[in-house]
Amino acid sequence: MTIHRLTEDVVVKIAAGEVIERPASVIKELVENSLDAGARFIRVSVVGDGRQRIEIADDGQGIPADEVDLAFARHATSKLTNADDLFDLHTLGFRGEALASISAVSRVTLTTRAAAETQGTHMRIEGGVETVRRAVGVPQGTHIIVENLFFNTPARLKFLKGEQAEKRQISLLITRYAMAYPQVKFVLEQDGRENFRSNGTGRLIDVLVSAMGLENIRQLIEIDDAHGPVRVVGYVSTPSLHRNDRSRITLFVNGRWVQDTSLTFAIVQAYHTMLMTGRYPIAVLMVDVPPADVDVNVHPTKAEVRFREPDHVFSAVQRAVRQALIAANGSSPVRAMSASEDSGRPWPTESFSRQSALGFDVTDAGQHARHADLRPGADASSVIGYHHAGQDSEPVDRPRTLPLLRIIGQVGASYIVAEGPAGMYLIDQHAAHERVMYEAYWAAYQRSETITQLALEAQSFTLSPDDARLLDANLEVLSALGFVVEEFGPNAYTVRAVPAILADEEPASVISQILGDLAQGLQPGQRAAEDKIIKRVCKRASVKAGQILSLDQMQSILRQLERCEQPLTCPHGRPTMIHLSGDQLAREFGRLGS
Repeated sequence: MTIHRLTEDVVVKIAAGEVIERPASVIKELVENSLDAGARFIRVSVVGDGRQRIEIADDGQGIPADEVDLAFARHATSKLTNADDLFDLHTLGFRGEALASISAVSRVTLTTRAAAETQGTHMRIEGGVETVRRAVGVPQGTHIIVENLFFNTPARLKFLKGEQAEKRQISLLITRYAMAYPQVKFVLEQDGRENFRSNGTGRLIDVLVSAMGLENIRQLIEIDDAHGPVRVVGYVSTPSLHRNDRSRITLFVNGRWVQDTSLTFAIVQAYHTMLMTGRYPIAVLMVDVPPADVDVNVHPTKAEVRFREPDHVFSAVQRAVRQALIAANGSSPVRAMSASEDSGRPWPTESFSRQSALGFDVTDAGQHARHADLRPGADASSVIGYHHAGQDSEPVDRPRTLPLLRIIGQVGASYIVAEGPAGMYLIDQHAAHERVMYEAYWAAYQRSETITQLALEAQSFTLSPDDARLLDANLEVLSALGFVVEEFGPNAYTVRAVPAILADEEPASVISQILGDLAQGLQPGQRAAEDKIIKRVCKRASVKAGQILSLDQMQSILRQLERCEQPLTCPHGRPTMIHLSGDQLAREFGRLGS
């Protein structure tokens, strides 16, 4: 093979592949251009997942007629002139590749007018080749339509995710820029429906109300702290508001959304002793550093940055968050929640509710050790409150997968001690009950016998635009599993019914956790979204660690666990029991061989 120069067409498409990965990448580059042009209003309209059509209009400075051609040329930009400018950047864009890359893999229609001109320019480019150009009368600003994305690079289409996933990425992108630039009014329309709008008041909290919902806003703490040349402003959640992953930690550096594991870790570390293991806060933080102290020319998508003094920035972020948390909690750190505490429920005073399980009765999921206050001879069913219609209290006649176990007692209000023919068994009551409910729920679902409990009062809740798209994509699955959720307005929904085993739970909280699970994606080997939803439902409804059970209740759990298909692990893979054989016990007591 001989060395040769690549043609310009190939070079442009290679560059486009680095910058334009998906429809959201197109919107990112064009929105950044609008912001750099001083726009105060940006409207984004998307058809489908963006491959079909993306339309972005702004009221910025516009492009002069004699510079339109140059705007679509590679490495042509108005934002820097020499290499030294890379370390004094005050704009989002600087490489001069965005428009060239977009036009190389799509059909672009540009209409623009600069402030100093009396007429604008209308141009159409297909695959990097200009096909139409004329003068038009238009308002100041820029209007770009991108159609048939990747029409000439079909291999790229194979790497795109599903339509709903791409829509969520677009929603996330717009809400992030609205947070970073609260003085700019953003409007996002998807398939003709307005899904997000910020009012452009300049107050971050106003954007967060639209992006996160009023319920979450009440649990945010404001931050405004300076540590030398580094300033940290924004909001973080109280320890009572948390998620099961880091996806709700949003960081901006000098107005640019970035992915930085170090700064994310700094925020998580600031919550040390305040959140239980595996839970993460919600945060929206703007980190301002001198442009000379940060290198943004690291990644083609500009999603990563490098700091001249990373330790100083790390400590500034951690210090700002920690001090805000301590100040908001009476000048003392919040007590760490143990894994056995239920942060979503108040401490019960005189009484507590009960819930019914699949096939047997158990007390409600309050995680502090407590006994049911039943008089001798009282009927436990009177405390339960209701039974699931059509359910049989006896286990289904299935082959036994465990030996017959005899209940001995309970340890720490968390573990059931049982004796079997091969020794002693220590059973995790939460994991075991979760396995029982999981297999029973799947069986009922496959028989289309999911039992729904109508809510006495419909509960309404508001989601962020990306969570709303995720819920829309899974409404059919949720309905089949017993959830009746109806659209109530833009990103607002009403819960009419839930699965009967969740009758005593907060519907909005359950759905929020379900969406958090679904947002992490579906791993190979899973049974799609249904599996994640059923796992979450069973986790919420099952007996919790710290809950004292009666002998009958423990026996009910074990009787059904003995006939589960996979009794040794919970649905998430944790063990349900530990087996100590007779020989092991004898060895521990020094009796083996004596």
